[in-house]
Amino acid sequence: MNNSAINVYSEIGKLKKVMLHRPGNELENLMPEYLERLLFDDIPYLKIAQEEHDAFADILRQNNVEVVYLIDLVTQSITSDDIKNEFIKEFIAEAGVNSSKKAEVLTDFFKSLGTKEMVSKMIEGIRKSELKNYTKTNLLDFLDDDYPFVVDPLPNLYFTRDPYATIGYGVSIHKMFTVTRNRETLFAKYIFKYNPEFKGTKLWYDRTEDFSLEGGDILVLNKDTVAIGISQRTHPNSIEKFSQNLLSEESSFKKILAIDIPKERAFMHLDTVFTMVDYDKFTMHPNIRKDISLHVLELDSSKKLNIKEEHGALEDILKRHLNLDHVQLIKCGGNSIIDAAREQWNDGSNTLAIAPGEVVVYSRNHVTNEVLQQNGIKTHIMPSSELSRGRGGPRCMSMPLIRE
Repeated sequence: MNNSAINVYSEIGKLKKVMLHRPGNELENLMPEYLERLLFDDIPYLKIAQEEHDAFADILRQNNVEVVYLIDLVTQSITSDDIKNEFIKEFIAEAGVNSSKKAEVLTDFFKSLGTKEMVSKMIEGIRKSELKNYTKTNLLDFLDDDYPFVVDPLPNLYFTRDPYATIGYGVSIHKMFTVTRNRETLFAKYIFKYNPEFKGTKLWYDRTEDFSLEGGDILVLNKDTVAIGISQRTHPNSIEKFSQNLLSEESSFKKILAIDIPKERAFMHLDTVFTMVDYDKFTMHPNIRKDISLHVLELDSSKKLNIKEEHGALEDILKRHLNLDHVQLIKCGGNSIIDAAREQWNDGSNTLAIAPGEVVVYSRNHVTNEVLQQNGIKTHIMPSSELSRGRGGPRCMSMPLIRE
């Protein structure tokens, strides 16, 4: 079924509609001693982070992009008491709540809130001090006495790119690499199952699968070709399953390029290694090896997945698979190893294209921004002192729903 609510056949087609999540009190629930388990290196200052995020949304609106928010889409999806009860039950089960008494207290707490407030609270996390009826009920509660949360916050959710991805007229809802982020995909499940605008959307991958797949690793290069990073957070088995589903369907996609990238934090996802900024121009991580290895996945005439290994320079690979005469790779940080390291840390390669040759970038990556401008790319510069502390850029913070 072709659902006009989703239409994404490129990385650079004019952006018409996008989903964001404005960071909320979940950032106020970050504590230094638990940063690692929540995948943060630092604690952004919420007030400024929200101002920066609002500036990001304003840039998009000024360029005729319709901005919708995740919290609103989830709220609109909970159209009955039955759905609300199902959602609460599933959320509590996945939040690692370890006793039936605690689950009961949480259920009553969630039911006492309006739907939108409830969704916000689920994202924010719940402190023990907020639950009047909270009591220790089992040994684990006594041992966990110092831990201040009943439900952990979801501070990574303002990076809406990862929990699901829109490809063509369908969506893949992801099994995330870490337990911390896996709960985020529950919101996508309810949007695509119950939201009047999106229900019935074709699923290319589901959160119930065994192997991890994350949205930062998926780049829709054109109507025939999707690139996926084999990364620390995306497993080869998930790429095979996704490819079989996407290529078997009556869609325009003909091949998947599975690109092997280093399995480490600096190269977290494929979109931190390179992003597409124009028909023949790409930003790139300066440390990416000259010779990269990739596997091309295509279906043969019997609909069986055929996998072919290739090696070569990124430039040559892109030329060959996108039928381009010329490809220009624009290095993050230009030719300085110091500027490159600093700006790559702040996601200098992670740009959001809103039209061919037109991108949103972080202000702090001024060296890379200048290099982009010198190469004919129009930059829309957003403030970035606090949002960047979450280790993700404008592409990470946006989920395109419709592109021309």
